[in-house]
Amino acid sequence: MSVVLKQDLDKIVKKDIQALNDKIEEFVSGKVSDEKFRAYRLARGVYGQRQLGVQMIRIKLPYGRLNSEQLIRIADVCDEYASGILHATTRQDIQIHHVKLKDTPQLWAKLEEKNITLREACGNTVRNVTGSADAGINPNELFDITPYAHALFEYFLRNPICQEMGRKFKVAFSSDESDNAFTFIHDLGFIPKIKDGQKGFKVMVGGGLGAQPFHAHVYSDFVHVDDFIPFSEAVIRVFDRFGERTRRHKARLKYLINDLGFEAFLALVEEEKHALKNKKYVVDTTNAPETAVPIQKAAPTFFVADDKKYQNWLKTNVKPQKQDGFFSINVKLPLGNMDTDTARKLAAIVAQGYSADELRITVNQGYLIKFVREDYLGHFFQELDKLGLAEPGAESTADIAACPGTETCNLGIASSYGLAEELEKVIREEYPDLIFNNHIKIKISGCMNACGQHSLANIGFHGMSMKAGGKVLPAMQLLLGGGVKGDGLGLMSDKVVKIPSKRVPHALRALLDDYQTNGNEGEYFNDYFYRQGNPYFYNMLKPLAATDNITPDYFVDWGNTDLYETAVGVGECAGVMLDLVATLLNDTKEKLENAKETFLEGSWADSIYWSYAVFVSGAKALLTSKDVNCNTQHGIINDFDTHFVQTGLVVGISDFKSHVLRINKNEPSEAFANQYLADADKFFVFLETIQNSRTEIVQES
Repeated sequence: MSVVLKQDLDKIVKKDIQALNDKIEEFVSGKVSDEKFRAYRLARGVYGQRQLGVQMIRIKLPYGRLNSEQLIRIADVCDEYASGILHATTRQDIQIHHVKLKDTPQLWAKLEEKNITLREACGNTVRNVTGSADAGINPNELFDITPYAHALFEYFLRNPICQEMGRKFKVAFSSDESDNAFTFIHDLGFIPKIKDGQKGFKVMVGGGLGAQPFHAHVYSDFVHVDDFIPFSEAVIRVFDRFGERTRRHKARLKYLINDLGFEAFLALVEEEKHALKNKKYVVDTTNAPETAVPIQKAAPTFFVADDKKYQNWLKTNVKPQKQDGFFSINVKLPLGNMDTDTARKLAAIVAQGYSADELRITVNQGYLIKFVREDYLGHFFQELDKLGLAEPGAESTADIAACPGTETCNLGIASSYGLAEELEKVIREEYPDLIFNNHIKIKISGCMNACGQHSLANIGFHGMSMKAGGKVLPAMQLLLGGGVKGDGLGLMSDKVVKIPSKRVPHALRALLDDYQTNGNEGEYFNDYFYRQGNPYFYNMLKPLAATDNITPDYFVDWGNTDLYETAVGVGECAGVMLDLVATLLNDTKEKLENAKETFLEGSWADSIYWSYAVFVSGAKALLTSKDVNCNTQHGIINDFDTHFVQTGLVVGISDFKSHVLRINKNEPSEAFANQYLADADKFFVFLETIQNSRTEIVQES
């Protein structure tokens, strides 16, 4: 198996793709364990699907930006290697499905030709950096967050401090205080601020959704733009060292902060700052991809057959920009799905020169077109309508966000796609005025892990199952009252009742009808929910939870024809811990090679961190050989002192913890990098000696 790489590809990118190709060959030939290979491929955007033998590929698009040429290339590789459908996610990625493992290196190479990466789109890494789709055009923004989001994305891409963390790490930038990128549910969140004429951010730390949603803490109301990347690095370094690694469900930053306490966590962050290679980081605001404003030209002729639809579209999908005379168009995309033919036609519309040649994927799984003059709006409606992309109601109640659920995801319990389609049909046919309502957001996840962001919805659902008559049927947990309050504040929704999936449309009707009848004049849905109280809604909907009158169709999920069965696999939202000593030592050797290579390149800080990884990975290997549980890097360091240094099994190191943690007591200088690397090299020689002795004992026995 080989991959063809063009000569003009970046050297680092070519090396990365070739390495994936080599790892696949090793995996196929049985030289690499499934666990190790899983962790490796996830960090390259290759994610196992519910269906055996095929992969989901997650394409990493920082803050959701792409141009027409990139969209065409994604469509082309999707046709060649995948299922022909592009899925826009709530994290502004594009996912394609049903890809053969052997094709992933070539697929990646073809994307990189258009500057599109898969690197760190999945796995225990800094995931896609999300940002408000309206950044740069928002009339209320203090400054454009785009170059800062781009700088953070580039800074942590392939950065050694975040390649093998305990869990994933998510970052968001909102364009203004409305917080439409939901900073409060992220590990790090940034909201623009101006203080004394200086640019900066309100910084949120430690938020997250999942089975236990946590609201982020406010670190500071103002961090200067020169300081936010060094602060982010310090946070990630602490998370890498102290974060849980065995209990996967407790391995997010939010749990570490909860266990330590926020002040104690910040004290560790402060300690780490001494070791940073950049005490300040001045962002080059010209480095981000430029949005070119189109030149003015004669407006194209257009014909609108349905004027009511056009007027509704103008009201709901079109917004004025901060640039006088320009508008943005929000393309409502049901479930975030678009076939490749439609994608190419959408790209052609954007490339005509009547808008900026740029699209932004929104957090609600749509696409945003920028810099459209008012005279051109009719033309865009006409062309989008031909593609079925001019439905009014973008970002409204009728625009439901949903993850793939049981369609492709290993963790999906119930269908989110099928249910979302049914609920949008209910709204479209029975509550048509809700296309104008932007205050009731409906979000659906196929399981409790919240990829559909149900925890921050005004009306949210996540997949479950329930029993009736000795059989299992698909169900949904209803949650109410979540949402965004603004400026880093939000509400997590309350669980109300679990009901069979086939009754969810009835539940939605009951909620909307009661709100219409009993809501006060001008009262928002969340205010109505909290005024009435959770028990009110539980009692209202409790009859729908009954299982004594279930009919056969309840055992067939929305959008399906087969009988429902729970078939939940192993989730791959993060890597799995590796327990084989030989595998761990092989990992340690690779880290040592990285430390030497980066030292020769003059990257002292990167070399130091790779050397640190040698100590931790090697210590874990020996601890594993003694069946000592290893759940954090900090714990590994302490346990190695207890089981190896203090027992006299290691000679020449009196205090392993102090020996290793010189990393945050020294500036990242060439001298320290050289000494630390030499010590890591000696440690690895010791590890090899121990492993060779173990191998000889096994052979003799």
